[in-house]
Amino acid sequence: MIKKVTTASAVRLKLALSLLVALNWSCNNDKTDPEPLPNGAGVLVINQGNFTDNNGTITYLPPNGAAPTYDIFNQVNQRSLTGSLQDYTESDGKGLILVDNTTAGQDKVEIVDANTFQSLATLKSPDIENPRSAVRVSANKVYVSCWDVSGDYANGTFYKDPGYIAVVDLTTNTVTRKIPAVKGVETLLLVGNEVFAGSAGGATKLTVVDAINDQLKTGIEIGRNPSPVAVDANGKLWVYSGGEMVRINPQSKAIESRLKIGSDPARSASRFRLSADKQYFYFVNSYYDAADNYKEKGDVYRFAITDTSVPTTTPFIKRLFSGLAVDPTTGTIYGGVTPSYKQAGYVYRYQASGTLIDSVKAEIAPTVFYFK
Repeated sequence: MIKKVTTASAVRLKLALSLLVALNWSCNNDKTDPEPLPNGAGVLVINQGNFTDNNGTITYLPPNGAAPTYDIFNQVNQRSLTGSLQDYTESDGKGLILVDNTTAGQDKVEIVDANTFQSLATLKSPDIENPRSAVRVSANKVYVSCWDVSGDYANGTFYKDPGYIAVVDLTTNTVTRKIPAVKGVETLLLVGNEVFAGSAGGATKLTVVDAINDQLKTGIEIGRNPSPVAVDANGKLWVYSGGEMVRINPQSKAIESRLKIGSDPARSASRFRLSADKQYFYFVNSYYDAADNYKEKGDVYRFAITDTSVPTTTPFIKRLFSGLAVDPTTGTIYGGVTPSYKQAGYVYRYQASGTLIDSVKAEIAPTVFYFK
């Protein structure tokens, strides 16, 4: 949920920012009464962290270009999130942080006050197992996709249990229901009164859920591992599957077109993001270079919703990003850069034209962006 800042709240934001900057640089170790964070506006950078180290964090970028604030959950609550961060969303004044821990039974969703980041509740196992994506579906109701208990890659049964979508009631901060889903259920996208759910576990149908009564509806046959992306300026739903962008009429559920992404089978497209005017898609096209110790390389490309093909010959931005997002208000493009999973990453900001604006240090593996 994207919120606009009033003049009064902007004043409060500046005052809170001044307090927070002082707190960040102070040598005073008394942390018994943390100051509220200035989260009335700005961008939250969800740093995935190194999965085996369980060290995901959240960085706050102020709207006025001031210095970032690091690990904001820890600053307020004096404890780390202890896991790899998968997603973040807000609903009705509360924020939900999806935390995936390497230890079985330690996955969770942290519910915080969206304005202060003070912890309000923690949803734990068995309600939450391998959380992946979250979306606000109505007042005080959020869906969280979960893989459920995972297995072992070695024996080919990593997605050993069907996934589910946890229905979170934010009036009670509890999981009230688990909607059955496909193995490896992933990205969630709300369109009208329906939620479309993707898969990473080999499913070929796009899951459709009635968000009013939390019931499954007839799915849409798309192709292997369909992932809902966005709804464009013409009201069309776009889904990525098997090297193609598929355009769907969300009302009739009919497939209208399929656009193949490039022509190099060694390259993989990901992180599709819609421009602020909903006329263009940006995406990362990457590959692993065998000549350079299989280092991941790639660039950002762009295509229009009216295009009939998607060539990948001329990059829009010549840089590989671990995270990609577009500010829906300004059109500014945000790219997360991960030099390694053992050191801090960076956020690069670009104009909609692709011109670099600036860069700022984040934390380990900046992957998801939330615009407040």
